[in-house]
Amino acid sequence: MSIPTILKARQSVAEGTMAFHFDKPAGFDFKPGQAIDVILPRDGIANDSPDARHTFSIVSAPFENELVVTTRMRDSSFKRAFGSWPIGDPIEIEGPFGSLTLPKSHARPAVLIAGGIGITPFMSMVRHANKNQTQQDLLLIYSNHRPEDTAFLDELQQLAKSNPRFHMVATMTDMDRSSQTWASHTEQVDANLIQEATKGLDTPVFYVSGPPGMVRAMSKILDEAAVDEEDVHSEEFYGY
Repeated sequence: MSIPTILKARQSVAEGTMAFHFDKPAGFDFKPGQAIDVILPRDGIANDSPDARHTFSIVSAPFENELVVTTRMRDSSFKRAFGSWPIGDPIEIEGPFGSLTLPKSHARPAVLIAGGIGITPFMSMVRHANKNQTQQDLLLIYSNHRPEDTAFLDELQQLAKSNPRFHMVATMTDMDRSSQTWASHTEQVDANLIQEATKGLDTPVFYVSGPPGMVRAMSKILDEAAVDEEDVHSEEFYGY
């Protein structure tokens, strides 16, 4: 059953990437990493049509008093309508759903591997862990083409400084097209990078989020890095 809400605001969080802020309905509870369907009520378009409905991971953390989703602004009927939706107008949501969530036990470290907009479920996890001072080591491996394309980069860098349990390895793989400087990794995420980044972590569990091709490739790379497939959880972003 859909739940009514209101579009409060939208903002750019990277080149070609927008965050959309909604009122959080009363009693709406979710786990970090879960998703919702956003439904745009449009005359003549059925609510179950891809022109009216799209699935997004929730970027905001459960403690926040709003719901936020973030997306690349592709040229689709839904994205065009979403990008021009009037602030203050009603929108509907369904959910939450999804199993890309951290376990209740914090005994094992979690390695979060994100490609591009696949960062969205992990933002909720990292914000939640920081707020609650969760006693679990979190390592984010975050791959993008350029700093300009990298959603939430500044916030993640600040969280890595303020939370001793959270560490980030970010890599920019197309710096030839960037107008910014970058003094860290520029290589593709491969078995060597993963093994180096996770050195010292005791039996970590891996979570992978991003475009389907990236998720499939990362499964092979983790296998090359001798990671047991039972310790790998993934979510593919279709039509993001």
